[in-house]
Amino acid sequence: MPKQKTHKGAAKRFRVTKSGLLKRASAFRNHMMGHKTAKQKRNLRNGGYVDQTQAGTMKKLIPYA
Repeated sequence: MPKQKTHKGAAKRFRVTKSGLLKRASAFRNHMMGHKTAKQKRNLRNGGYVDQTQAGTMKKLIPYA
């Protein structure tokens, strides 16, 4: 059986933790930051975890991570 290919876009965006969760960065951080409050920008620095409804799909994209 051939090897599976890693989806490079997903590999750059997600990291698998030891407990098997997928870490991700926050969205809405790239541009147009001038109208966002300092509190919004501060909270966007924190990442999060991929929701369990999507985690299975994302793990298939990065099989060797």
